[in-house]
Amino acid sequence: MTARRLRLELEPSALLAAVILAAHGAAAACVLLVMPGMAGTLIAAALVGLGAMAAATRALLSTRGSVCALELEGSGLTVCLADGKRFAAEVAPRRYVGRHLVILPLRGNTPRGMRRTILVTRDMLGSDAFRRLRVWALWGKLPAVAAKQLAA
Repeated sequence: MTARRLRLELEPSALLAAVILAAHGAAAACVLLVMPGMAGTLIAAALVGLGAMAAATRALLSTRGSVCALELEGSGLTVCLADGKRFAAEVAPRRYVGRHLVILPLRGNTPRGMRRTILVTRDMLGSDAFRRLRVWALWGKLPAVAAKQLAA
């Protein structure tokens, strides 16, 4: 079987951004309930700010370090960042593949040795591309199409 390569361009996800902001907002509200006063307000504001940064980086893909594309080839993965940098990454064996999202924890040779997890939701890709990513994440290879199917 020949090795195929697939490039998946990720789109911003407003739904994921809303979920991230809602979770951080709920955490901020809990802090304000438990710790009223100036200290609680500062912690709550920090939580909301962290939520905004997480939404910008992970969901809206608007920062330089945001993942803008994934290149799949065989069982290999190349991650493309918004600033033009690319790096080959190894996906950890423990990953989540669901109906609406795929979570790919990376290990090993990420830039600056930082741990990174890539979360791709259904609205970040077209339906066919998302299906291919799910198959690749489960089986470590891209789905094949028989030659007879292409001719039909």
